[in-house]
Amino acid sequence: MEQNGESRLKEPLLPASSGASPAGASPRKERKTRKVMFSVRGISCASCAVSIETVVAGLKGVESIQVSPLQGQAVVQYRPEETDTRTIKEAIEELNFEVDELQEQEIAVCRLRIKGMACTSCSESVERALQMVPGVKKAAVGLALEEAKVHYDPNITSRDLIIEAVEDAGFGADLISSGDDVNKVHLKLEGLNSPEDTKLIQTVLETTEGVNHVEWDTVEQTIKVAYDPDITGPRLLIQCIQNAAQPPKCFNATLHSPPKQREAERNHEIRNYRNQFLWSCLFSVPVFLFSMVLPMISPYGDWLSYRICNNMTIGMLLRWLLCSPVQFIVGWRFYIGAYHALKRGYSNMDVLVALGTNAAYFYSVYIVLKALTSSSFEGQDFFETSAMLVSFILLGKYLEVVAKGKTSDALSKLTELAPETACLLSFDKDGNTISETEISTQLLQRNDVIKIVPGTKVPVDGVVIKGQSHVNESMITGEARPIAKKPGDRVIGGTVNDNGCIIVKATHVGSETALSQIVQLVEAAQLARAPVQKLADKISRFFVPTVVVAAFLTWLGWFIPGQFHLYPKHWIPKAMDSFELALQFGISVLVVACPCALGLATPTAVMVATGKGASQGVLIKGGNALEKAHKIKAIIFDKTGTLTVGKPSVVQTKIFSKIPLLELCDLAAGAEVNSEHPLSKAIVEHTKKLREQYGSHSDHMMESRDFEVHPGAGVSANVEGKLVLVGNKRLMQEFEVELSPEVEAYMSETEELARTCILVAIDKIICGALAVSDPLKPEAGRVISYLKSMGISSIMVTGDNWATAKSIAKEVGISQVFAEIDPVGKAEKIKDMQMQGLTVAMVGDGINDSPALAAADVGMAIGAGTDVAIEAADIVLMKSSLEDVITAIDLSRKTLSRIRLNYVWALGYNVLGMPVAAGVLFPFTGIRLPPWLAGACMAASSVSVVCSSLLLQLYKKPLHVEDAPRPTDGTDLV
Repeated sequence: MEQNGESRLKEPLLPASSGASPAGASPRKERKTRKVMFSVRGISCASCAVSIETVVAGLKGVESIQVSPLQGQAVVQYRPEETDTRTIKEAIEELNFEVDELQEQEIAVCRLRIKGMACTSCSESVERALQMVPGVKKAAVGLALEEAKVHYDPNITSRDLIIEAVEDAGFGADLISSGDDVNKVHLKLEGLNSPEDTKLIQTVLETTEGVNHVEWDTVEQTIKVAYDPDITGPRLLIQCIQNAAQPPKCFNATLHSPPKQREAERNHEIRNYRNQFLWSCLFSVPVFLFSMVLPMISPYGDWLSYRICNNMTIGMLLRWLLCSPVQFIVGWRFYIGAYHALKRGYSNMDVLVALGTNAAYFYSVYIVLKALTSSSFEGQDFFETSAMLVSFILLGKYLEVVAKGKTSDALSKLTELAPETACLLSFDKDGNTISETEISTQLLQRNDVIKIVPGTKVPVDGVVIKGQSHVNESMITGEARPIAKKPGDRVIGGTVNDNGCIIVKATHVGSETALSQIVQLVEAAQLARAPVQKLADKISRFFVPTVVVAAFLTWLGWFIPGQFHLYPKHWIPKAMDSFELALQFGISVLVVACPCALGLATPTAVMVATGKGASQGVLIKGGNALEKAHKIKAIIFDKTGTLTVGKPSVVQTKIFSKIPLLELCDLAAGAEVNSEHPLSKAIVEHTKKLREQYGSHSDHMMESRDFEVHPGAGVSANVEGKLVLVGNKRLMQEFEVELSPEVEAYMSETEELARTCILVAIDKIICGALAVSDPLKPEAGRVISYLKSMGISSIMVTGDNWATAKSIAKEVGISQVFAEIDPVGKAEKIKDMQMQGLTVAMVGDGINDSPALAAADVGMAIGAGTDVAIEAADIVLMKSSLEDVITAIDLSRKTLSRIRLNYVWALGYNVLGMPVAAGVLFPFTGIRLPPWLAGACMAASSVSVVCSSLLLQLYKKPLHVEDAPRPTDGTDLV
């Protein structure tokens, strides 16, 4: 999100994830183009990059090329049937550049819904299974999100093989999305009567320009079409289908909304656990009554003691019959889970449950058979232990799934912000409105013109072309104050139009909208595993085997002394012997310890925190960034656009020769018009206003040649046959331009006023200077002061001159300043501080900040900045407000505290519960933990951890700058 204005309207907020289309149902060629990346040495300036782009773009078969001078890389998209990488490489080498690396980028991406994961060992098992698939480059599995993101080579493997690998590991897998799902529409078809009709529509769609992929669902009679929004859209696709019918046939296509898979599956899982629990209770409650309650109530329970055959009683038989369905039908899921776990060489909760319940059940069966065949044998069965254990574990899983569903509430609320319908306007040739049609938001296409009346939501991202209003953007940015919108200003999908009618031209639709990309980014963050999770992963690897060994030793520790009468006989409860007492202690140890709570401690907290952060206007790109942010000890701030508003304007001009002011500004603007720097835009805007004052209303700038950017210094260009230099003192020194005492004096005077002095030299003679002022952000001073109270030092690093930098720093309260630093120098400063053992954050907004954002431990990009900066950053501050720097750090600290507390909950149950279950307190107090109660404790541990994470939903920002004045230049910051 950037400041209001019409610039970069076609650029998305966040870079779309790359990935080739995987194999699908469509016979259409999937990858019509290929991407190759070159490492190019010798790129010294922007003109080098332009020359490479010009030559390579002219080659037959090359569709696009992007050259990064800072990274020394060139990325080329080409058609393999028309050219190859060797030809492209040779073309670059002919320009006297060295091409060091040649790397094909053949990576596809797919997301899978994983079913049946219960703990960290489950997610690790899925991850290992995926990584063992040939062709899989990278796989990330999120336990709390129940998803996997897989990067793979489509030439080696396919989605089907990846899903098969997950299923072989004992888990379910469904495809959520793939690389071709960036822009897609689902359509329901009517009027198709034969396979020929189906083939006709498929052929028509595949030959339609802009269609990338077509996939049929013959059962539902629906079709999914992936398309390029720059070329086509949903309404054009529907029209193509309707036009394909030859009379008397009539094809009809309407929007089809597939059920929300995540919600549907979660509801199904909740229902499944609930039903299993109820079925278990149906049998377990009578077993509990027949074994623990009725025998205590005479004469009502006396009938249970009647002998059927030898010493086998009615009670024994009923308990056996009622317990068996619980053990083998309701509890079958634990057998399946244990089998798949042991088959792949790891252990999980299912192994513990299966061992515990089987020990209780089959020992009880032995007791019943012994009683059936003997008239003198007396023994106590444990059928209630097995049945109650399964019931309590299912109750715990049910409560856990319900609680886990709450952890994604913030994200689900974001996805529901966009309205369902929009008012589409149609125009005649003269631009007059001829109709207003209410259509589904999903049918909107780029460049559509829509009407938004007061009180309604903005359906998609766009730019206001008519009308004025105030828009409440709090739902996305967390900023409660309505923001004024006028023609030329941007609006965001999902925000609310408060008080005026505005006409908006759609610029981003579907998955390109800011709202969709926020959701995608947060989902990706929730898949990423935080470093603190490694502790749980290490523990979980040996946790279950350790518990099994501990349970066996507990049984031995009670059985052997019992056999040799090493403890008093009255310790053994009535109707038990020493073996049965030892067995109960062993089973209790087995079931009280569960790795589930430990595995859920980190991912659930990260999931809630990233969702909460997004709703507050802070996008955190994963658990790694979230964890590192709490360690920050120093923050480096860029000046322009970060500490300042980022809308500089020329406030004073000075002429040092006889050249007319308008001509000087025209030449300067001609040189600067190709630059994206905020100072360049200020000069161009000043020139336009100056022309209006002189009676000229032309927006055309003088043409320039040999344009070159000098990072941290300025620009040079040949304008109207003259060498024009526009920049600071360093640029003039590079070109050996003499600075007179008058120029030096004016520069000092300007810089003392916290203004940037831009010198303009024509043919190496300084002819004038422009003083540019960029007002400070109103919250800057309070943020720096608050950071100091948090024990974090603030440093300013800027490419601007020393005098201006010091003046700005003094105003906001920053004591350490580095000025006249180029982009590479900023990254070097960060590395120097990291060498001192500091965790360093960088806050910036421009392309020149991207190396520093990448070098920092935590990069924070201002949301109004460039896409390059946003891509390089770990955290995106959507509102462009500095107070969110504090929000990000504070949220990180609160989340890490919550994760530690979760570990205390998870490990606390085991540290305290296992000794109690093993009977440590029994000799002294007579207190023991029956297996069914141990199962209830195990279930409670997982639920308590998830509920603990959910408390992060109550998080509030530590700093609110409520009364700060808005910028006075008429612009509003998002």
